[in-house]
Formats: sequence, structure tokens, C-alpha cells
Amino acid sequence: MSVLEGTWQHEYIISNGLRLHYVTQGEGPLMLMLHGFPEFWYSWRHQIPEFAKDYKVVALDLRGYNDSDKPKSQSAYTMSEFIKDIEGVIKGLGYDECILVGHDWGGAIAWSFAYAHPEMVERLIVLNIPHPAKFAEGFRTPQQLLKSSYMFLFQLPVLPEMLIQMGDYQAIENAFKGMAVNKSAFTPEDLEAYKDAAAKRGALTATLNYYRNAIQHFSLFNKNWGVLNVPTLMIWGEKDTALGRELSYGTATYVNPFQIRYIPDASHWVQQEKPELVNEYMREFLR
Repeated sequence: MSVLEGTWQHEYIISNGLRLHYVTQGEGPLMLMLHGFPEFWYSWRHQIPEFAKDYKVVALDLRGYNDSDKPKSQSAYTMSEFIKDIEGVIKGLGYDECILVGHDWGGAIAWSFAYAHPEMVERLIVLNIPHPAKFAEGFRTPQQLLKSSYMFLFQLPVLPEMLIQMGDYQAIENAFKGMAVNKSAFTPEDLEAYKDAAAKRGALTATLNYYRNAIQHFSLFNKNWGVLNVPTLMIWGEKDTALGRELSYGTATYVNPFQIRYIPDASHWVQQEKPELVNEYMREFLR
């Protein structure tokens, strides 16, 4: 059986004019999971069956990723469009609100969505992604600029796509195995699934356009962020080489109520390296 098959079901939904793919399992209140780069719904494989015991879990392929539509225009990959996608998914599934869970880029979208539609977010869980205001602060430091240098490489046309494709998408494997503390968290089958998703027609350019627009539309970093009155849990793998732990400091200034749980021996890929602990912290928060 393929690693992509499991106790979950594969479905599609039309949202904001796009056909978006997701996997789902369970019944009850909606728990919507948003992945990061260079991932797809599969990065939540350890969380889906666990939380399906109590929720309707929906793990989405974001626009441009895997089996979701991939608009060709770079302008299609802006935060305003991502927010509309998520709103359409929640309403299209027949819900007024959800527990929103996001990692990396999915976490950035989750933050922005919670600010735009706090009434639609019962609780927010973000993993290894700072609050936008804290990321903007960090992005002005040499330390974080060095860690985020790949974002500037991604601004170039064509070359990043070529580099990622080289050696049968070796860069995808390097991103996971190179950053991971627990290398065994990623089996050859897992890595092949990520490479296959990245290799789908139009996917690489689409997913890189997230970064191209983030830098070119730097206003997101300069926005005045108020206090988010949504119960929020942040989970942070401390060995993240892309986003320093210091980016999590002071988040409580912007969020009320706010909890943070650090996981010492985990990298950026925290929910895949330490799934049992991540699930435990999520469960405690949701009680």
C-alpha cells in the first residue's frame, strides 16, 4: 500500500475559484491543517488519525501544491488570496469556525487568517512559525537574514527551479534529512512522496511564488499587528536551523491567551520528528 493511502479519504473542494485537494478523517468539530514548504497534506500524517477520534480533520493541499490547482500567474500567490482560500474551505465544508493548525507557510497563513477572521478561529495552533510581527523584527537582524538567505535565492527566475530539480529532486531530500535531528523520521518512501509532489506540473514555480511575493510585497512585514484575541498554542522545535528560537520570544505581547511549548530535540519538522509529543501538547491545549 502506498504511504499516501491510509484511514483517511481523499476529497476535493472548490474555494475562491480553485479546486483544492485535501484528505479527511473523522467527524465532529472542524480541525483544519495547513502545511508548509516543500510539503503537502502528508506532513500531517501522524496527526490526522489521532485527532480524527474527536474532530473532522481536514489536511489541505495549499494552492500550488500537490493535487490542488496551480494558477500560473505569480500574482495568484499572495496572502489575500490564501485567506480567501481558507475562508472558502471552512464555509464550503459547512462550518462557521474551526481549530486552525499551521506549520511553516501554513502557519503564516493561519496567523493572517486568524487576524482577518478571528470569529472563524476557535483555537489556533502554530508550529515553528513566528508571529508576523516577530518575524519582521527578526528579519532585520544579520542572524536571521543569514538563516533566511534561501528566500533571496528564490527571488531569481528559473534558477531555483533548476537547482531543486537537479539529481532527481535531491534538494527536497536534503531539506528534510539535512535539517532533521531525527533522520529516521523520514523513510525513503516519505521522501519519495515529497519529491513526487514537487515534481507535479507547475508545482515548483507555484510554491516558489509564495516566497517571490513575500519579499516583493514587503508591506506584510511592516504591518501594524494588534492583539489577537484567539486562544493560541505555539509549538517550537528548538533545533530549527531556518527559524531561530528567539523569534518566538515576546509573542505573548501580540496574542491573548497564549501558550508556548518548546521541544528540545526537534528541528523545523517538529510534528514529523516528535509526533507523539506534539500530539500530546495539542491535546492538552484543546481540553
